[in-house]
Amino acid sequence: MSLAPVRFRDPLSTPDDFTGSVLVHCPRCDRIARVQALADAEEGTRGALFAPRRLVCRACGHARTWRGRSAVFSGSSRAVARDPYFHLPLWLQTETRHGRLWAYDLAQLTLLRRFVAASLRERDPWHEHGRKMTYVARLPAWVKSAKNRHEVLRAVDRMRASVTDR
Repeated sequence: MSLAPVRFRDPLSTPDDFTGSVLVHCPRCDRIARVQALADAEEGTRGALFAPRRLVCRACGHARTWRGRSAVFSGSSRAVARDPYFHLPLWLQTETRHGRLWAYDLAQLTLLRRFVAASLRERDPWHEHGRKMTYVARLPAWVKSAKNRHEVLRAVDRMRASVTDR
């Protein structure tokens, strides 16, 4: 008797949903640092995506504040992924033979792992109202392919281990 398939239901999250806390390489000591939205930031007309951010490294104490007007998102799966605010390299990224795999934080990495590990992946039908181009829908085809499942899961586990080892 075979096991029941692992089911994944798309939570309809977008890449913007994971920018609240971004793990990056510290520009001073090259250890793990965090870019986080300021808690006391007022949400004006620009929205939470453009709220002021703070870069903090617990290893060396380096800190900076971002109050810009635009955020630049990584667009290529071959180039080094960078955070949209300070343009520092993301901590959670690794190269595979198919392309670069990256995540902003551990929540996004967990969602990616759940999606890749699932043998049954469900989305809302296209005729339903709601978000269409979610984070899961925008993943490259090589990440979604079942034949690359084990390689992608190993890469995700390597990225998670890089955070817990520090």
